[in-house]
Amino acid sequence: MEGVSIIPFGGKTPVVHPSAFVAPGCRLIGDVEIGAEASIWYNCVLRGDVNRIRIGARTNIQDGTVVHVDSPLAPGDAGQPTLIGDDVLIGHMAMVHGCVLDDGAFVGLGATIMNACHIATGGMLAAGALLTPGKRIGAGELWTGRPARLARMLTEAEIAFNRLGVAHYVENARAHRAAIAGG
Repeated sequence: MEGVSIIPFGGKTPVVHPSAFVAPGCRLIGDVEIGAEASIWYNCVLRGDVNRIRIGARTNIQDGTVVHVDSPLAPGDAGQPTLIGDDVLIGHMAMVHGCVLDDGAFVGLGATIMNACHIATGGMLAAGALLTPGKRIGAGELWTGRPARLARMLTEAEIAFNRLGVAHYVENARAHRAAIAGG
């Protein structure tokens, strides 16, 4: 992966599935695992230095996003890993920190998700929104604002449209991989 920094930290080295796309300029540090056909776009930072980051299959993390974790604060505390399921869409310049995103979750452009938050399957955090610590977005819910609050339920058409984005990014990643390889 030319132009990608893969940095072991704390005895852990990032693991990237061979079918995943990691764009030049990305920094993967420590306990990070990236699943099949996932895509990590230009200039993202995934820093699993004090806890673990898991990225599921076909998930895409768009340009300039930062994914981090929270360390354990006391003996017996597990801290907050960042666990991102399959088919998740994360928009450009998002901040994802110590949270859980279930399969099919959506995080809009420039959104921030703080510690101990959870976005359920098909839940959506709108562009620019701030999800404060410990909040939970339920299945099919759209949250907006700073701080984010439930705005409404997503329509079936909106949920289906988000699913189409997953397939688009898998194909787009293949095209970028080919362009970077010179073909």
